[in-house]
Amino acid sequence: MAEHILVVEDEQEVADLLELYLENEGYQVFKFYQGTEALQCVQREVIDLALLDVMLPDMDGFQICRRIRENHYFPIVMLTARVEDVDKINGLMLGADDYITKPFNPLEVIARIKTQLRRYHHYNEVGHSVQSEKGGQELEIRGLVINQRTHKSFLYGKELELTPLEFSILWYLCEHQGEVVSSEELFEAVWKEKYLDNNNTVMAHVGRIREKMQDSYRNHKFIKTVWGVGYTIEK
Repeated sequence: MAEHILVVEDEQEVADLLELYLENEGYQVFKFYQGTEALQCVQREVIDLALLDVMLPDMDGFQICRRIRENHYFPIVMLTARVEDVDKINGLMLGADDYITKPFNPLEVIARIKTQLRRYHHYNEVGHSVQSEKGGQELEIRGLVINQRTHKSFLYGKELELTPLEFSILWYLCEHQGEVVSSEELFEAVWKEKYLDNNNTVMAHVGRIREKMQDSYRNHKFIKTVWGVGYTIEK
């Protein structure tokens, strides 16, 4: 069955180009030029990945991302002509998984989409079971229980609604409890890509995890920032 890709882009030429490349790769595309119709589509269709333009006529892509993340955890890739770091951080903090600036090479977009889908399906595969390098599939730290086999995590008995990337970050930090993990190490372990300087992706995702755990970086119970070094979950 073809995977379903939601494309929300108000520039018709760009939207049509993305649709053409995606359909050539065998995906089924749901294309919209504004956010309202796209959100309605999300409610009635099974979507595997969303490609969202930031600047839209009725609402921006950040708002759409926020609305999607209220109930859905499929990958979201943001498209924008705005390159400021603050915009990237905003998108990632709201739950986006990747960020591509315009102008872009459609083949790069396809490659990014394939990477996100591969990760998403890998982490959500029914019955998926992988032994960690240190052995064991469930870790418990001060009321936080995280299970690698089921890909679920609970804090004081309440399930945390984490995206696959957020789960992988939290698992890696828990698995390395007591160690300081650098942003570079965390990025390359989770994203399986080379870390680039001034990459705020890790910071944004850690912030999102903290928000869901209600874990302030100033009065942390779990994830501690070691400034200039990285992150740690203390023993």
